[in-house]
Amino acid sequence: MVKYAPDMVADKKDQLEQIEGICLPDELIHAVFDLKGQGTGFIGLTNKRIIFYDKEFAKKAKAIVSIPYNRVATVGSEDKGGLIFRKGFMVSDKLYVGVSGQAVKEFEFRGGDKAHQAHDIIMTYVLN
Repeated sequence: MVKYAPDMVADKKDQLEQIEGICLPDELIHAVFDLKGQGTGFIGLTNKRIIFYDKEFAKKAKAIVSIPYNRVATVGSEDKGGLIFRKGFMVSDKLYVGVSGQAVKEFEFRGGDKAHQAHDIIMTYVLN
């Protein structure tokens, strides 16, 4: 049975359904955000991992990719004009996740508020 955080958000129902389909029984879904730009279509955040749809996985293949939080080495936001935060939200809509032994992955959200929310969810589990 799929579990949801009390404040769970999802931009698109079909993307949420794809995340639901691969979640383990003890996973809790926090958010599913639609992304813009090339490469990824959406990102799901659970209590165990980052899940994203990668349209360019392994050169030409499409895949659902998981990054367990214990593999996340860095999390960053693009610096736009020297300010990272403005009134509690990230100025940038881009979030970068560095994974141990791999290249940094870029996620471009549809708004800085969603990037900020994703950042906070990820950091909650990375810092625990």
